[in-house]
Amino acid sequence: MADADNVRQLALALPHVVEIDSEGFDFRVGGKGFVWSYPERRPGTARLIRTDIAVLYVGDEAEKQALLLGEPEVFFTTPAYDGLPLVMLRLAQVGVDRLEELVTDAWRMRAPDSLVDDLDDGIDSLRQDPSRADQ
Repeated sequence: MADADNVRQLALALPHVVEIDSEGFDFRVGGKGFVWSYPERRPGTARLIRTDIAVLYVGDEAEKQALLLGEPEVFFTTPAYDGLPLVMLRLAQVGVDRLEELVTDAWRMRAPDSLVDDLDDGIDSLRQDPSRADQ
């Protein structure tokens, strides 16, 4: 089961990530948000920052729909996010490994190409020489 601390740890491990001051968590790369706490809005009440739910950038509507339809217990959306490539993720419904994949994918879609290339080069180096993982 993942939580907000896992989101923070995973996001900050990625290159050139900036955490924006917020009531929950809010991470950006190249000035673009890729994962943040869900700002729940209910009529007649103040906005509530939900750190048990992450908003993730997913790239396009097709990917969004695939996640929503494929795993409705994990992902959801609201009318406020209609037409936007964003999904909400119930953190308690995923493990840390899956969360790492989702956060990294969101980062890849928002980061400048040069940063993505740098990350991929580093991963390729580790695959070729796993002993470098501790360095």
